[in-house]
Amino acid sequence: AASVGLTLSAFAVARLLLNVPLGMASDRYGRRPLLVAGPLVTGIGMIGSGFAEGIPDLLLWRLIAGAGSAMYMTGAQVYLVDISTERNRARVLGANQGALLVGVSLGPGLGGVLAEVFGFRLPFLAVGGAALLTSVYGYLRLPETHGPRGPAGSLDPRADPPQSPGDPAWRRLLGSRDFLAVSLLTAMVFLTRAGGRFTVFPLLAAAEFGYSASSIGALFTAMALINLIGLAPAATLTDRVGRKAAIVPSGLVTAAALALIAWTGDPKLFLGAALLLAVGTSIMGPAPAAYAADVAPRQVRGLAMGLYRSAGDLGFVIGPVLLGAIADATTLGGALAANAAIV
Repeated sequence: AASVGLTLSAFAVARLLLNVPLGMASDRYGRRPLLVAGPLVTGIGMIGSGFAEGIPDLLLWRLIAGAGSAMYMTGAQVYLVDISTERNRARVLGANQGALLVGVSLGPGLGGVLAEVFGFRLPFLAVGGAALLTSVYGYLRLPETHGPRGPAGSLDPRADPPQSPGDPAWRRLLGSRDFLAVSLLTAMVFLTRAGGRFTVFPLLAAAEFGYSASSIGALFTAMALINLIGLAPAATLTDRVGRKAAIVPSGLVTAAALALIAWTGDPKLFLGAALLLAVGTSIMGPAPAAYAADVAPRQVRGLAMGLYRSAGDLGFVIGPVLLGAIADATTLGGALAANAAIV
């Protein structure tokens, strides 16, 4: 079990370590190198994983695949910010988020079928081959977007005022209360996802309400579908009425749902609260990412999105440990109540 956990952690740790340096690299060398090299490195890591002969070399290949993922995800997010405006940014980022949700939903089922029919190595090789094709597509089709651009996306040296030597953009970014606040927010979102939703919640469902592994899986699928269905309306709401108008109600509904799950002993109310939790998280959609992009100076946009993504990855790493420790010290319900208070 620990070895399985390490294979997941290795992937996440590589992203956590590389998000910020890669964001800075995108500011210096452009977004396109990350979008081409990211899938290439991921493909190499996945194919290497498929041929691994033991845990040590599997972990090494997983680190390489995680590094490729960090390249692609950082480059893609900054690229989409470049080609969008404040009027449509949430919908543009939301389309990418929706594509990721579809992939995450279809991937386990498809991988399971391939593994059952052809063996456990083939899914790695199939994903690696698809990643290599993606790298070729990026090389042939994606133009560079880095550089000053006007609202319509055309190159425009007037789009951003030049930074003064005494006020570099990175200093303004790190001194921005708004950017630090939205980074803390995304850390909370990932803490809730990894610690509350994926760790404590299924343990509570099994221990207190008798859910089997298959029924927990079915409930997670239903919650994922709610997130996917709610994504487009949430992105539209964010672009039309503002980022905060989506973030604050989402936080309130999510906290209420977590508190209800922690408190109730009624199976029907537990199920309703679980679905309400999915509704609450879907309301937020791409609003935090759009907010972070809005407040980041263009000159350090890559650095900003790298820091923003690292905040989320940090929450993802801390969440299971923190809420698990609280559950051990109190109860499973107590851990979810603490999660509600954090939200």
